Amino acid sequence: MTSRHLLAALALALAPALALAQPLDGRLKKIKESKTITLAHRTDAAPFSFVNDRKEPIGYSVDLCKRVVNAIGEQLGVPDIRIKWVAVTTANRFDAVSKGEADMECGSSSVTLGRMKQVDFSSFIFVDSTTLLVRKDVPGATLGELAGKKIGVVTGTTNERALATATKDRMVSVTVVPLKSRDEGLAKLEAKEIDAFAADRILLMAMAGKAKDAKSLALLDDDLSLEGYALALPRGDAGLRLAVNAGLSRIYRSAAIGEIYGAWFGSLGKPSKVLVMTYLFGALPE
Repeated sequence: MTSRHLLAALALALAPALALAQPLDGRLKKIKESKTITLAHRTDAAPFSFVNDRKEPIGYSVDLCKRVVNAIGEQLGVPDIRIKWVAVTTANRFDAVSKGEADMECGSSSVTLGRMKQVDFSSFIFVDSTTLLVRKDVPGATLGELAGKKIGVVTGTTNERALATATKDRMVSVTVVPLKSRDEGLAKLEAKEIDAFAADRILLMAMAGKAKDAKSLALLDDDLSLEGYALALPRGDAGLRLAVNAGLSRIYRSAAIGEIYGAWFGSLGKPSKVLVMTYLFGALPE
C-alpha cells in the first residue's frame, strides 16, 4: 500500500470520530445513553415510506434512515442502536420531530423556508417535481388545457402551494378540491369526481400502479415545481444534523446509494441528471 492510500484509509477510519469530536449534547446524548433512536415514518408515501403486509416500515427513505442510524452508531461507539418507529401523517410529521416525539422523519418531505421555522433538514435525499395525474378521457396535455376542470390535491403539502402558484402565474382557472390523502385522490379520480390529481411525480407513478385500470390514467409532462426532499430533524440540534449528514455522505460515496435507488426506482431507469448531482453534492468530503 502506498503512503497516499494509507493516508486515505486512515482518514476513512477516523471519519466517525472526527464527525463527533465535540462533546455530546441534545438528541445525540439521549440516543447514546438510551441506545435507542426514534424515527417517524409515513404509511402512505410509497415508494419512499410506507408499510408492508406486516405493518413494517419500508421504502427508499426508510432504507436510507436505517443506514444513517448504523453510521450514527459507529460515530457514537454504540453498535446495534435500537430503532423505535412512530407512524406520522402529512399533518403531524413535523410536530413529531419538533415536540421530541421523534428524532428524525423518514418520508418524502420537501424542504421549504417556512418549514425551517419548525424543523431543520438534512442534506437532500431526492429531487422530484409536482405534476398532474389525469384520466385519459380528460382532454389536455398541460395545466393550461385543464381550465375549468377539477384538480385534487392533499392539503398542507408543497404540491398544494405549487398548484396555486402555477394556476395564478399561468392565469388558469380551475376548481381545487382539497383532499386528505393520495388514496382519496386516486379513489376520486377513478370515480370521476375530479379530473386530475396534483402530487410529486414519483409518488403519482406509484399511485397509478395501484389503480384498478392503470391504462386509463396518464401523467402530464408538465412540471409545476421542483421538490427537494430531505430528512426532517430537530431545529437547532447541530450535533445530530452533522451526524446524519456524515452518514448520508458515506452512503453517497459508496455503492450503497446505487443499491437503495435500484431497489425502489430501478424499474424506472437510471436516476435523472439532477438526482445524480444531488448525490454528488451530498457526498461531502470529511
